[in-house]
Amino acid sequence: MKAILLTIGDELLAGTTVNTNAAWLGAELTARGITVVRIEAVGDDPEAICRALRRARAEAEVVIVCGGLGPTHDDRTREALADCLGRPLQLRPELLAQIEAYFERRGRVMPERNRVQALVPEGFEPIPNPVGTAPGLWLEDEAGIVAVLPGVPHELQTLMREVVLPRLMQRPGRPAILHRTLITTGIGESDLQQRLAGVESLLDEHTRLAYLPGPYGVRLRLTVEAPTAEAARERLAALESFILERIGERFVGFDEETLEVVVGRLLRELGATVAVAESCTGGHLADCITSVSGASTYFRGGVVAYDNAVKVEVLGVDSEVLAREGAVSEIVAIQMAQGVRERLGAQVALSTTGIAGPTGGTPDKPVGTVWIGLADAHSAFARCYYLPDERRRFKQRATAAALDLLRLHLLQQKVTKTASQYG
Repeated sequence: MKAILLTIGDELLAGTTVNTNAAWLGAELTARGITVVRIEAVGDDPEAICRALRRARAEAEVVIVCGGLGPTHDDRTREALADCLGRPLQLRPELLAQIEAYFERRGRVMPERNRVQALVPEGFEPIPNPVGTAPGLWLEDEAGIVAVLPGVPHELQTLMREVVLPRLMQRPGRPAILHRTLITTGIGESDLQQRLAGVESLLDEHTRLAYLPGPYGVRLRLTVEAPTAEAARERLAALESFILERIGERFVGFDEETLEVVVGRLLRELGATVAVAESCTGGHLADCITSVSGASTYFRGGVVAYDNAVKVEVLGVDSEVLAREGAVSEIVAIQMAQGVRERLGAQVALSTTGIAGPTGGTPDKPVGTVWIGLADAHSAFARCYYLPDERRRFKQRATAAALDLLRLHLLQQKVTKTASQYG
């Protein structure tokens, strides 16, 4: 099944609004085996909307239109569809009552202008909107399907999940489609491809592998289509097994098992707590750890020691060592980790100290250099990484490196110790 996405709004073309709806829709449709052949942004111009709609209907079975269903003068999608398809607008009393009730629940009187949101092109089925005032629209005829959705992201996502996607998945003749994402870290796309040499023998038009690089690592997206669910599971298992055997310790988890999720699970399994001392990552490491629900059971806290005085006065870094070796050094990273561990009472601690740039680098310590320290009751050490990038991505990559260092350390502790012995 092929789909084309039409996202409506002058703001998308002007660059004042990022087209997050297109990215979300593309991911959701692709995950369900629906091929998105084109994504097009169109301004609030009825003629342009009509031209785009006609092209899309000629090229794909499903056209999803989002945006332009609001009550203001620049919301032109509803009228454009009616004129383009020769389906005059009709006032639907039941929709008007729903919109009035939406305002009543909020202690407000519906503005007269919102009446336009109860207008539906003839032959379209309205899709009630439980989280907003703009209902969606659904048309299914000999040319295919047109689904029209509001542009407000949480409204669009609600209608897609509750109505549009279930209907699309019920279309007859669909093959069994399975997806799996393998999360990796600490290895680049080229190195991964090299490790996976020979995987091409398992791939064809129905068995696909996509490399999706990002600052936290490369995600490997596996997609398998087969006539039956059992056949799809067999193909997916074969491909997954081939990959896992070759990426080894670089594998983090499946699907939503990100680094911070896996690290949190290991900490819980070991009954351990963690604290962090951050310089170059500026709190991003703590933010990443606490993005996981339940992190309060293992995260003690963190110190953002950006200034050297804070490293000395709060974390107990030796001032003479700091002056001699510099903040971006192995010994300072170790002392930062030891200091935050002792002061916050954690069983294991991480530290980051580096040069985010674009200034501040030297021949010996170029921009992108970062030392990451780890300390527990038995040992303390630091590793040096070179992660040159713009500041935001540098912080993300340094955070990923720190979490991965902790992940590998905790895996080793899990092998050699019980939870009661750790710390």
